Amino acid sequence: MRKFGLIGYPLSHSFSPAYFAQKFADDGIVGCSYDSFPIEDINKLPGLLQDSPELEGINVTIPYKKSVIPFLSDSTEPVIKMGACNCIKIKNGRLTGYNTDVTGFEKSLSPKLESSHTRALILGTGGSAAAVEYVLEKLSIDFLFVSRKNASDKKVITYQGLNKEILNQYTLIINTTPVGMYPSIETYPDIPYQFLSPRHYLFDLVYNPAETLFLKKGAEMGAITKNGSDMLVIQAEESWKIWNEE
Repeated sequence: MRKFGLIGYPLSHSFSPAYFAQKFADDGIVGCSYDSFPIEDINKLPGLLQDSPELEGINVTIPYKKSVIPFLSDSTEPVIKMGACNCIKIKNGRLTGYNTDVTGFEKSLSPKLESSHTRALILGTGGSAAAVEYVLEKLSIDFLFVSRKNASDKKVITYQGLNKEILNQYTLIINTTPVGMYPSIETYPDIPYQFLSPRHYLFDLVYNPAETLFLKKGAEMGAITKNGSDMLVIQAEESWKIWNEE
């Protein structure tokens, strides 16, 4: 039996196990399993690997995309550059880190991206935000991070610092936080939605619910919106490809 899985915490509403179960059924893939491994501390990863020596691949989700790095034997260039990993290939006891969020985000974002979207606000500063940053740099889109905390970095501003002038300039807004995700569907990022317009493009990495309040409030102002469902499918397929490469 080939074994794969997902680490993170909590994992009660994760996309990946159901997706891979359906993929295995649809594609006639036998002798494979994909399970959730909710670990409360990233330092429990070595114990998990010891208890499950059959594991060939692991996806990594919140909150461990950055903290998993020290456990890797090798990393691809994007992982080294962004300091975030969401996919691990295990072979001969060695853990190689990849980031399939990069591919998923770029391919999902691009269809609705317009030439006027030259500046972006990245809501959040975690592992998913690092993948978004990597893609925006590749696409030559200027960006600022938006954080709840003050930071000395000139590329980081607080939610309180957002105003009409900034939103007029930064017309691409990407939510990389879990705010608004099921079951807390009544929450949303604290941005001044009254300054949004049809010029704006709101992308939410959250996929459950399909329309978060972040997206709904943007749509009410005429903004282009997209959730994270396509991104998840693309990154999952990329992970499967990596795990099956020789």
